[in-house]
Amino acid sequence: MSDRVNRVVLVGTGAVGSSYAFALINQGVTEELVLVDLNKAKSEGDAMDLNHGIPFAPSPTKIWFGDYSDCQDADLVVICAGANQKPGETRLDLVEKNTRIFKGIVDEILASGFKGIFLVATNPVDILTYAVWKFSGFPKERVIGSGTILDTARFRYLLGEYFKVDTRNVHAYIIGEHGDTELPVWSHADIAGRKISDWIETKDEYKQEHLEELFLNVRDAAYHIIERKGATFYGIAMGLVRLTKAILQNENSVITVSAYLTGEYGHEDVFIGVPAVVNRKGIREIVQLDLNDTEKEKFAHSVAVLKKTMEPVLK
Repeated sequence: MSDRVNRVVLVGTGAVGSSYAFALINQGVTEELVLVDLNKAKSEGDAMDLNHGIPFAPSPTKIWFGDYSDCQDADLVVICAGANQKPGETRLDLVEKNTRIFKGIVDEILASGFKGIFLVATNPVDILTYAVWKFSGFPKERVIGSGTILDTARFRYLLGEYFKVDTRNVHAYIIGEHGDTELPVWSHADIAGRKISDWIETKDEYKQEHLEELFLNVRDAAYHIIERKGATFYGIAMGLVRLTKAILQNENSVITVSAYLTGEYGHEDVFIGVPAVVNRKGIREIVQLDLNDTEKEKFAHSVAVLKKTMEPVLK
């Protein structure tokens, strides 16, 4: 029998990173978890704290505070390091400072001989995923951003609440930038195979204007949460665990991630949130939805905003 085990290296044990580690252990997704952070004392404490919970976990996980050399045998490096989004600050405001931070991180990871998959969560995630791809020279399939996985989850949750159905029976996507230019794909949104437009047309209590307001709450959710508690971390942490599971267990699951376009949706040379099939090799393929004219226009605008924002630092 092979003694090969899954190893995940987490870079950055702030609110998002530590929440991810906690969720990862509670779901028993990996056999090894390495914590890497500039704040060594805090990360050592996190490793100790998490290890004390192993008797309650669904399966044993070896957890330790390590360094970039531990990336050599890692299957997945998850990057949650970087400056946080502050109240009143957009994700795109973080571009310059986090791009500088990421160059150093990626160089350290590459020096270890890492040959796995990068998973990026730090904002602005689409641009920083592009940065990791550029800095690393890795194939585009092995560099993945968390993209609109959380936006899509928020969308499905609120639609489930509105239509009073289990959110897991709601099938709908948010695509585009993880940020202010993202868009809902209403043309493909359904509940149990029935288009949401049909629900609106057949029941008086459901209104199109309610759905437009619902989307605004999805798009602006991070701002609302940051105003109340300073940061968002539980939702994205669970989304990262979902992605980790899809990769390590070779699921071929369709998840809205930040993926590199090479002509899909009529665009190229950009990482942006789209549905994609994810497995042990990374992104197997991008799922191309047949967007209507309005959705195509909004998606093109989202691409343009991302390219314009990253041009000064990455071109």
